[in-house]
Amino acid sequence: MAKPKKISKSMQKAILAMLKKQPGVPVNRKEMSHALGIHKNNYHLFMNSLLDLVRQGQLIHVKKFHYAFPEKRKKLVGELRTTRSGYGFVDIEGQDLEAFIAQPNLNTAFDRDIVEVQLYAASKGKRLEGFVKRVVKRFRENIVGTFHKTKFYSYVTPDDPKVYRDILVAEDATDQAGNGQKVLVRFDRWEGDRHNPEGTIVEVLGDADDPGIDIVSIAYAYNLPVSFPKKIDQAAEAIREDISKEDLAGRMDLRSLTCFTIDPVDARDYDDAVSLESLPNGHQRLGVHIADVSHYVPEGTAIDKEAFKRGTSIYLADRVIPMLPEHLSNQLCSLKPGEDRLAFSCFMDFDEQDKVVDYTITPSVIHSKRRYNYEEVQEIIDGKRKDDLKPHLTAMHQLSKRLTAKRFEKGGIDFETPEVRFEFDQKGFPVKIIPRQRLDSHRLIEEFMLAANQTVAKHIKNISPKKTSTLPFIYRVHEKPDEEKMTRLFDFLRAMQVPFRTPKRVTSRFIQQLLQSIKGTKEEIVIEEVALRSMMRAVYSEENIGHFGLGFDDYTHFTSPIRRYPDLTVHRLLKHYQKTANRIPGKMQSTLKKIAEQSSRMERLAMEAERESVKLKKVEYIQQYIGETYEGVVSGVTSFGLFVELEKTFIEGRISLANLTDDFYIYDEKTYSLIGRDTDGVIRLGDAVKVRVDSVDLEKRQVDFTFLENHSDDTNRNPWKTRNQSPSRKSKRKRRKKRP
Repeated sequence: MAKPKKISKSMQKAILAMLKKQPGVPVNRKEMSHALGIHKNNYHLFMNSLLDLVRQGQLIHVKKFHYAFPEKRKKLVGELRTTRSGYGFVDIEGQDLEAFIAQPNLNTAFDRDIVEVQLYAASKGKRLEGFVKRVVKRFRENIVGTFHKTKFYSYVTPDDPKVYRDILVAEDATDQAGNGQKVLVRFDRWEGDRHNPEGTIVEVLGDADDPGIDIVSIAYAYNLPVSFPKKIDQAAEAIREDISKEDLAGRMDLRSLTCFTIDPVDARDYDDAVSLESLPNGHQRLGVHIADVSHYVPEGTAIDKEAFKRGTSIYLADRVIPMLPEHLSNQLCSLKPGEDRLAFSCFMDFDEQDKVVDYTITPSVIHSKRRYNYEEVQEIIDGKRKDDLKPHLTAMHQLSKRLTAKRFEKGGIDFETPEVRFEFDQKGFPVKIIPRQRLDSHRLIEEFMLAANQTVAKHIKNISPKKTSTLPFIYRVHEKPDEEKMTRLFDFLRAMQVPFRTPKRVTSRFIQQLLQSIKGTKEEIVIEEVALRSMMRAVYSEENIGHFGLGFDDYTHFTSPIRRYPDLTVHRLLKHYQKTANRIPGKMQSTLKKIAEQSSRMERLAMEAERESVKLKKVEYIQQYIGETYEGVVSGVTSFGLFVELEKTFIEGRISLANLTDDFYIYDEKTYSLIGRDTDGVIRLGDAVKVRVDSVDLEKRQVDFTFLENHSDDTNRNPWKTRNQSPSRKSKRKRRKKRP
């Protein structure tokens, strides 16, 4: 009979005391032993004691090497994110945990629903696994799809592939929709995953090929509002347009000042104007004048609540979904030329070293002298167009160039991600893709807005009663990069043969110098995209932790209250603190936290929807050119094939490994390359290639290419030869057996 294994009661008490502090949270046994100070000579005793607690049911084995205290376990709740393949992940709220959910375990949950998760007692592999117990909150109120009517029943097939079940519609809930029409269906109930969900059609959108239906579908897929409720539009229309004497009370009168707006050629709202004056002491006074939306949208009104809900304006491929009703955004608050407008002005005095030595932030009234677009301003500063305000624009251009150089010197990062705009025909079909050029005129406005945003954030610190405790405020923050992401970036750069020295500490200046070193190379776009993905996401916060990407200690968003709710909040706070900085509402900090979280969340959704709409229109555009050949750049290399991004249009398509028929290619993860086994040919990230458009799948937003030629082909770059080795004979034999 085997002897019972020795255990330690005192050690078990210590283990239980430790895990009770975080009920339900898995802890690695090695971390546990370190925390308890277990000597290696007693590690076997520790393991025996731990496993005995599991046998008694006092602890649970959650996953490999991880254990948790099971009693009084908190509900594990988080947002479900599913993939097109069907499985999903849940980020557990308030804990640094992520649970894998297999497709059969999704229960009745869809992508982005808030769900309660039950973890399995012992998950397979290294990751936590579980199943959805229930849906806490639905992400989608309505779903866009195609209506189908059969002899026995009717149903809607959702456009979004992540809504993976058809929705049954009762005979009296079809709203007289026709077979094949696009509809908006309200999600009513789903009693169990063995049955289909049920819903009611709330709107018939039209036929599938009607202009704009595809973009509307994307907006609804992200639960974004497509139009304003009637009562909100009516409330906006009721706002008085004239400016009274009471409106002007306490405002700086700047109607005689030479100021003007510079916006995109197709802009419909103008929320910022600029001015520049030379002072007698040799300094320059830059004025940034922002539409005073807070005057027209008091806190707590119906319009304000709707703006908070939206968080931001959304710029889809063929339309703008504004944060504010059109009467406000395009009329009352828009800084139109030749009309008096209420504004909030930030004046900054720059000395000879382009340092802000004085500033004024005040409500104002302005009268814009001119409305420019970016292309006009560029022609004026290039000397290709005559204009009465050229001296102002020339001086602004010179100041902006100095500010840009100064910011880069201090470590501001300059990401130039490629963007495009579309020209559409009457049916909403994209007939032309036009790359957006980043002109000096763009940089001019960007630098002036950055200066104003930074000055406003510093102002709050300056007027705070105590330096150690600043007034409640909302900031635009950007955390320092994650160490693991930086390690992956450095590995990638080495694989791309980019010369650099690994820094002891990653700074924004290091990143900027790195990006500057690859300017003009064929790998520039690929490297910039990877570097950008390695950064943390900029968000809004009531806590000021600085902005890593810009290299600023203090930064906020003040310059776009027409299209961003945090900017509107900043205007309100500035007015409040101008009246009294001592009387601060007790709930202000918690209110700002809610605003920051909601605005960050809606900004993220808007960005994803914008990208999806652009991707859709790119795929629509390229489908008319099946069989055509194009030049492109290898933008991704994986074990299953390549991704290629076409020049100018930036349309990305894939090439499966099976379609690379000129050789048998082996994926080399360390160098992000595919290596030809027989020819020693190498295809790597950044290579210039020629491809042919093979097929297009609109539903999956997917383009397939056929590989024709690698212009960068150079056998001297073969990474196997560089390391003086080749794939092992054993791996070659295995590959040959699998070769068709």
